[in-house]
Amino acid sequence: MTPTDTASTPGAVPARPRHTAAGRRTRERIVQTAAELMYRKGVAGTSIPDVQQAAQVSASQIYHYFSDKTELVRAVIAYQVERTVEGQQPLLDRLDSLQALRAWRDAVIAAQERQNCEGGCAIGSLASELVETCDLLRGDLAQAFDRWETPIRDGLRRMRQDGVLVADADVDQLASALLAAVQGGLLLSQVRRSSQPLRAAIEAVIGHVESFAA
Repeated sequence: MTPTDTASTPGAVPARPRHTAAGRRTRERIVQTAAELMYRKGVAGTSIPDVQQAAQVSASQIYHYFSDKTELVRAVIAYQVERTVEGQQPLLDRLDSLQALRAWRDAVIAAQERQNCEGGCAIGSLASELVETCDLLRGDLAQAFDRWETPIRDGLRRMRQDGVLVADADVDQLASALLAAVQGGLLLSQVRRSSQPLRAAIEAVIGHVESFAA
């Protein structure tokens, strides 16, 4: 089974009936298991029976929570972006200076080094596989990156408001450039098994941000 287009709205996983606490835990286990498998094996390489076996649930349980594989993939996208952003949120919430920006950079690099530069970005990996296969999933992925870019933009906006950056600094453009540097840097780091490309890419954009220092 492969993801297929549906009539659902991009960026919003279709609403399902409310579940008990035990039901919510089962659903979370299914999503987390699917996310881990898809990160290692890809979406195409992960079947519903694979998820069923790894999560130790029945097929009927999976289809109770997800109408098809596309809906499960959408839940995985939502899971991965929240996991990514939550891990960086404490630093992004304090993004009010160039020093704080470099602290966030160091945390991103450290996270990649902890996994020996293997695996790359969970969201980026999903995007590279899915973005040209399904408009619905492309919409979800676009919103996932927007979700990640928003706290970066908010931090840069605080820096502009506090006078760290000049008033005409384009924080939207700078935030997009920072996220693009992270994505490109993570990919090259994965290929080369070295964090150096990631550091170089982010530092280059931070240098550009610094050119707008007040």
